[in-house]
Amino acid sequence: MVFSNLIFLCLFLPANILLYYLTRNPAWRNGVLIFFSLFFYAWGEPVWVTLLIFSATIDYFHGKICEKYTGRWQAKAAVISSLVLNLGLLGVFKYSGMAVESLNALTGLSLPVPAFSLPIGISFYTFQTISYVVDVYRGQVRAQKSYWRFFMYVSMYPQLVAGPIVRYTDVAEQIDSRHTTREDFVKGISRFCAGLGKKVLIANLAGDFASQYLDGDLTSLTTAGAWFGILMFTLQIYFDFSGYSDMAIGLARLFGFHYMENFNYPYISQSVSEFWRRWHISLGSFFRDYVYIPLGGNRSHTFRNLLIVWFLTGLWHGASWNFVLWGLYFGLLIFLEKQFLQKLLQKLPHILRHFYLLFAVTISWALFYFTDLSRLWTFLQTLFGVQGAGLWDVQLEVELLNNLFWLIAAVIGCLPLLPWAREKWKLLQKPGWAPLFESGVGMAWNLLILFLCVAFLAGQSYNPFLYFRF
Repeated sequence: MVFSNLIFLCLFLPANILLYYLTRNPAWRNGVLIFFSLFFYAWGEPVWVTLLIFSATIDYFHGKICEKYTGRWQAKAAVISSLVLNLGLLGVFKYSGMAVESLNALTGLSLPVPAFSLPIGISFYTFQTISYVVDVYRGQVRAQKSYWRFFMYVSMYPQLVAGPIVRYTDVAEQIDSRHTTREDFVKGISRFCAGLGKKVLIANLAGDFASQYLDGDLTSLTTAGAWFGILMFTLQIYFDFSGYSDMAIGLARLFGFHYMENFNYPYISQSVSEFWRRWHISLGSFFRDYVYIPLGGNRSHTFRNLLIVWFLTGLWHGASWNFVLWGLYFGLLIFLEKQFLQKLLQKLPHILRHFYLLFAVTISWALFYFTDLSRLWTFLQTLFGVQGAGLWDVQLEVELLNNLFWLIAAVIGCLPLLPWAREKWKLLQKPGWAPLFESGVGMAWNLLILFLCVAFLAGQSYNPFLYFRF
């Protein structure tokens, strides 16, 4: 099940909200969330609920061991055990096929390739439980005494299948005691509707365009068509993933949880380093705190540390070598920026620094999109006019003219213009009228988005979600 689904919007979510708020006892409310989370997860893959339960259970006990034996070898053994078991499961289900295929290609063997179906969200909840055990070991948080509260933390469906990666330290107090205010509920609904609009009204259409231009015969693609296709994917992946994060943050707030922001308008960045401080913030901070800094960070062996982190970042996104290439591409650019490129960029006008970032990121999405490296090479040649069916085509011109207003709206959605306008509007209102006016306009806006999304979903067959494969 996904959030941009009529069953979720019309049946699952209303039932969950109704039962949650009809239940007054905090323990029973937690039970409601656990029940709906397991039902949500089992909707698509009921068998892998057992894997989720196993991961949560072993790390609940690992955390208790780390706290009980603080500073002793048993605590370190618990951390090692957690890493081996969790990363071992992740490796088997996600990377065993890639490993065997690579071995066959290198040695000429014909070993059977494992064909596991990837458990949805395993990359996210694995990192969550690992971060919990490590934080308890470091003494940054107390181990959760209640198994069911810990299981609720791991299984919460808003972030279960596609993040953000929620650290236990950020929500520990909310797990034990929380109260949902009227403001939480209103802002939660607004945030969810904003994310739903991003996903359904922008990402789906952008993805449809990207598929039309990038999935066919690349030799018949024009240079302009190649740029249009990859720019549509650039829009799709941002609005798809940031939209899902918005929906997750909004849903969590309905139930009293305050998740960290996961995107902060990354396409306005002026360097790759800044881009990754704004894009998928929870993943970047995870690798920074649990891999990069323990390796030595900027203090020693910076190049080695960056390569390791970005190799793992790329590999985390998928069991294919193009993702590794994508990660190393960013790692190299960040290293060059640290060495000298950032100083050169600072001498350029803001607009040129911004174009540098957009160009670098757009090329990276080509590496990300094409899992077949031969198709990637063909596409890059077409992108830069080395081959292909010419520079321009009439069909693209028609597409641009027919979708001009949608394109403008999509570009505006990448910029922090709406929050800026909202703040300016507040300043113009009289103090007594501002909250009332804002809530009325906000409710009307949310209803409009919800109506449009339901209408689009009822007539759409194309409703993918990119990050389910991670």
